[in-house]
Amino acid sequence: MPDTRETLPQDDYLCARLRRIEVEVQVGLHPWELHPEKPTRLWVDVELYSFNPPHRPAGLYEVIDYDRVRNYVRAWEQKAHTPLLETLAEELVEFGFDDERVDAVRVSLLKPDIFNETHGAGVELFRRRFRRGAATPAASEKPAAKKRKAAKKTK
Repeated sequence: MPDTRETLPQDDYLCARLRRIEVEVQVGLHPWELHPEKPTRLWVDVELYSFNPPHRPAGLYEVIDYDRVRNYVRAWEQKAHTPLLETLAEELVEFGFDDERVDAVRVSLLKPDIFNETHGAGVELFRRRFRRGAATPAASEKPAAKKRKAAKKTK
């Protein structure tokens, strides 16, 4: 008889999750997606993982704030045309890692109205801040988010 129980995670984690944020964006390569007056509807799912969460958080500063992620995604409505969903997915992952408590990010972007014969087409991306078994950066090394911010200031 097969075991139908769900496999439990190996490690403790906390996941801040946003499901189906709906935004109208300028994205795509198809001819019908290249008209600024008719943006493409996009559904965005985001999961932000912390692999060593506090047992009893005392306040917002100890947990992952999903409001900031929601606001970031909603701002895509003002963004210039982006040809590839993969670009938006990578940018959203990088934004997630701006929060030092986030150890991994999963994003899913779906165009629900792209083809008549499908329920949608899109991409999913999962990234860990550090890969298992890989050496973590030295304490004196700046996190990637701080490096990006410093690079933007020097431009």
